[in-house]
Amino acid sequence: MTQSTRKLTGTVLILLSIVVWSIGASWIYMSFLGAAAWWLLIGFFAVAGISWFVPAAAIIRWMALPD
Repeated sequence: MTQSTRKLTGTVLILLSIVVWSIGASWIYMSFLGAAAWWLLIGFFAVAGISWFVPAAAIIRWMALPD
């Protein structure tokens, strides 16, 4: 697979993973944390907001591999 094909595929994968990640975080919030304390919500949204970077970084590393 050429690098340009990996970049296109990786871009689509990153966008899809962000959508899936946000739907999952919203589902967790709505199912379990709707009436939680404010400090728990701040922690949850901080972790959920930062942790999407882990799969995105793996995809970016894969996209940057040479031909």
